[in-house]
Amino acid sequence: MTDHHVHRLPNGIRILFKHFPSPITHCCFVLNAGSRDELPGKEGLAHFIEHLLFKETERRNTPQILNRLELVGADLNAYTTKEYTCIHASLLKQHLERTVDLFEDILFHSTFPEEEMEKERGVILDEIASYQDQPEEAIQDDFEELLFAGHPIGKNILGTPESVAALSGNDIKQFTLANNNTHQMVFAVYGDYDFNKLIKLCEKYFGNVTENNKQKNRIAPDIIKSAYHAIKKPIAQTHCVLGGRAYPSAHKNKYGLLLLNNVLGGMGMSNRLNLEIREKYGIAYTIESNYTSLTDTGIFSIYFGTDAGKAEKALKLVHKELKKLRDNKLGTVQLKQAKEKFIGQIALAEENRMNLIISMAKSLLDFDHIDTLEDIFNKINEVTAEDLLEISNEIFDNDRMITLLFEPK
Repeated sequence: MTDHHVHRLPNGIRILFKHFPSPITHCCFVLNAGSRDELPGKEGLAHFIEHLLFKETERRNTPQILNRLELVGADLNAYTTKEYTCIHASLLKQHLERTVDLFEDILFHSTFPEEEMEKERGVILDEIASYQDQPEEAIQDDFEELLFAGHPIGKNILGTPESVAALSGNDIKQFTLANNNTHQMVFAVYGDYDFNKLIKLCEKYFGNVTENNKQKNRIAPDIIKSAYHAIKKPIAQTHCVLGGRAYPSAHKNKYGLLLLNNVLGGMGMSNRLNLEIREKYGIAYTIESNYTSLTDTGIFSIYFGTDAGKAEKALKLVHKELKKLRDNKLGTVQLKQAKEKFIGQIALAEENRMNLIISMAKSLLDFDHIDTLEDIFNKINEVTAEDLLEISNEIFDNDRMITLLFEPK
C-alpha cells in the first residue's frame, strides 16, 4: 500500500498528498525546469525567474505578495537547482487556500516588470559576489564546471555577472514557454486534509492553467578525463574538492553508492574520513563526501579545508581511504552496521516534513512513482559487500577523478 495519493488535473498538473494529523501544513510546487535548461549565454536565467516570482503579478504588488502568507505567520521561500525550481511554504492548516491562491498567482500571472528586474538584477549580482567571498562555496561551483566542462550542468546556477546583466524580459518569456510543461509540475501537500476536498481546491485554482506539453531535449554530458587544478586565491586556508561523475537517479547502483558515501564521509562524526583526517590527525575542521544524482548523470565529491602546509597530507589520507574501499570488501558486521546507521538516519530525516514532501514531489517528476520508506529500506538491505566493492572501483577510480584546490597566495 502507498502512504500517499496522486491526482492529475486535465491540464497535466499533478497533485500529491500525504496525510499527517498536525495543525501545521507543508506544501511545495515543483517544476521540472532548472539551470541546465538555459541556453548558452543565458546562465542564471532560471534563478532570476525564481527571484522575480515574488515581485509583481497581475493582481498583486510586491508587498501584497510578501504579506499574503507572512501576515498569518506562514513561511514562504523558493530555490533553483540544476533541474528543478521549487516554491514551498509552511503554514497553519487553515491557511491552505490562501497559500494555493498565492502559488497560482505568482507561478502563472507574474508580470516581470522592468523596474523589478533591474532591482533584482542588483540583488543577484550581490549574491554572486557573496558566494565568491566564500571559498568553500565557490570551489564547489568551480569543481562542477570542470566536471561538466562545456555542458549546461556545469554552469553556475546563479550565472555570471556578465550573463545576469544581459538577461531580458524576452528571455524570461522564451524560457517559460520552453520549460514550464504543466505535465512536469507537481503541487504537493503534507498535512491534515480530506484528499477529495484538496482536489476540489486545486481544481479551483490550478484547473484553469493553460496546458503546456512542450517537450524538452536534455542532452547527457560527455565523459571527461581526470585532471588536477590548483588555483591561487587571496584566502587563509587551502580548500580542496575531488571527485567525479556518478550514477544517475534511476541507476541500479544508486542506493549502493548512497550507502558507500555515508560510510566514507556522510552524515555524523563516525564516518571514515572524519575519523581518519579530523579525529586521528586533526588536520581538517570540515571534511565530507557527497553524492548527488541527476536524471542522466551524477556527482560524487569530497571536500575539505585545511592549513596550506597540511593539504598535501590530507589529500594523501583521502586517497588512502578511497583505496581501502577499492581493495577491501566490507566485513559482515561492518556492512550490517553501515546499513543500520544509514536506515536510522533516513528514518529520522522523515521528521523534516518539508524536505520529505519536496523529495516525494521530485520522485514523482523523475519516476512517476514514489517509494515508501519500507521500499527504500529494502533496497538498502539488498546491497551486498560485492556491490560496494564494484561501485568503489568504478566511482573512486583515480583515472575518472578531478581534483581542484584553492590555495592561499
